[in-house]
Amino acid sequence: MSDILQLAAPFFGLIILGFLSGRLYRLPEKELGWLNFFIIYMALPPLFFEFVSRTPFEQLVNPRFVLTTTLSTFCCFALCIALGLWMRKGNLPEAAIAGVSGAYANVGYLGPGLTLAALGSHAAVPTALIFTFDSTLFFAAVPFLMEWSGVEKASPARTALLIARRVASHPFIIATALGVLAAWLQVRPPKAIDRMIEVLSNAAAPCALFALGVTVALRPFKRVPWDVGVLVFVKLLIHPLIAWVLLSLVGGFDPVWVYTAILMASLPTALNAFVMAKQYNAYVQQSSSAILVSTIASIVTVTTLMYLVQHQLLAPDLFHR
Repeated sequence: MSDILQLAAPFFGLIILGFLSGRLYRLPEKELGWLNFFIIYMALPPLFFEFVSRTPFEQLVNPRFVLTTTLSTFCCFALCIALGLWMRKGNLPEAAIAGVSGAYANVGYLGPGLTLAALGSHAAVPTALIFTFDSTLFFAAVPFLMEWSGVEKASPARTALLIARRVASHPFIIATALGVLAAWLQVRPPKAIDRMIEVLSNAAAPCALFALGVTVALRPFKRVPWDVGVLVFVKLLIHPLIAWVLLSLVGGFDPVWVYTAILMASLPTALNAFVMAKQYNAYVQQSSSAILVSTIASIVTVTTLMYLVQHQLLAPDLFHR
């Protein structure tokens, strides 16, 4: 039990502190604006850049890992869309957001701090790759589904341009791309800038976890729709299982990369699910509930998984080749 508490306290303790602060003080959500700006634009991008740029370039070029992990997320996304179509009686816009709620893990705020602390610096590159390609998947798939359903009134060409702009302008993806370029050229920033990058990187995880707790506390929460429980079950248990099975089927991956992918897949629903729900005015209450319920439930599920990984009780290859 003490081992589990030592694993959980640095992460979920900060989320709980943020959650309690949000519940007790009830400051307007707009008060989080500059903190969120700092996290998204100033702290997490240097974290991604720092670890990716220090990695040998040949380790970054791993299409087998990228394709396998992205396929696992896509399989979970497709499963949740199918469940959403059934639960929402064929309503594709709501099913699309249900898919996001059940498959889009909180790989931005929660992922880096958790994987790096649980598995060390070797987890940085797979963490950055999973974030980049999972985010690209959802940035592309959701506008396409909304355009297909008639909610998004833009032409296919305009939709494609919107997708490309969102992907190309995301600060985490830009930072990862710059890190890959720096690793390829084998260059480092000047010492003063390098030191600033290190300071910003150290601030990323604590600020992100606290802000996540506050944001979850401020989400509207009246009751949990029954379909949310189904999506949370898929997100926290089925998604990491799919990732584990697919990585084992392909085989040949570094155990740290396998464990990173499983941990990333096990994370609760990303805050972007609510952002997308509000943008398209579909599945808003359910996505908000999914974020809250999955974040609370993940205190048990993710902590347990971290314990299994750190104590090598989880085989990196299901088929033991």
